[in-house]
Amino acid sequence: MTEINVRPIAGALGAEIEGIDLSDDLSNEAFDTVHQAFLDHHVIFFRDQHDLSPEKHKAFGRRFGTLNVHPYVKGMDGHPEILEIIKEPDETTNFGGGWHTDMSFLEEPALGSILHAIEVPPFGGDTLWANQHAAYDALSDGLKETLASLTAIHSAKGEYGPKGQSALGRKSMDTQAAPDAPEFEHPVVRTHPETGRKGLYVNPAFTMRFKGWTRRESRPLLNYLFEHCRQEPFTCRFRWEAGSVAFWDNRSTWHFALNDYQGHRRHMRRVTVNGDRPF
Repeated sequence: MTEINVRPIAGALGAEIEGIDLSDDLSNEAFDTVHQAFLDHHVIFFRDQHDLSPEKHKAFGRRFGTLNVHPYVKGMDGHPEILEIIKEPDETTNFGGGWHTDMSFLEEPALGSILHAIEVPPFGGDTLWANQHAAYDALSDGLKETLASLTAIHSAKGEYGPKGQSALGRKSMDTQAAPDAPEFEHPVVRTHPETGRKGLYVNPAFTMRFKGWTRRESRPLLNYLFEHCRQEPFTCRFRWEAGSVAFWDNRSTWHFALNDYQGHRRHMRRVTVNGDRPF
């Protein structure tokens, strides 16, 4: 068995894992190592996964749970669980180009997302992640007490509404507008179901307001939290190569796909693992 090495890439979160071929069936021992690294570091990275077929990509995701079929973005032909995230050289808007947590607009949001780089630009296109446990830990005791009693309303209607960035027409991705998307309630302070750690669970893309508050009343506190949650000490940054894979915990992180490679193509494939209702 090849030695597995877990190497942190930043102080706040993120680790590269060496000695794993995701196209192979992982032994229980190897899976346990990967799973623990995922919980410890919140986002884990694998290089040189060139043999990761769509079927193997899905099989790895299924080791962690059932797979999501996105309600507003058409999946890959023959593989509805896989999103083909493509930006062509002449397109100006990317997918995921703002701080967010995947699928928080569902009643049972995603556990995690597994992104495989097929084609990357010669420069740019990095992704940033932010640790929401660290963001919570840095708050004052008084604000923690206030937030503990609050519930937030999440919905896709902003991002996937008629003017939303995620619903913009793209020749390489089939997205649909969802102006009447449902709203769901999630606690502002979420307890991680596997580690028991508390973390903030709001994000700029899908959190609309606090339950019982108007949007105008909610905006000052939400804006404060959004600014707080993306502070540099809570983040890591990953430089993609063709064949790289990132697997992040949507229960404890935000992420942001940078759009700084105009004139170049970027092609990624994403599998999303279903999660459970936040508490």
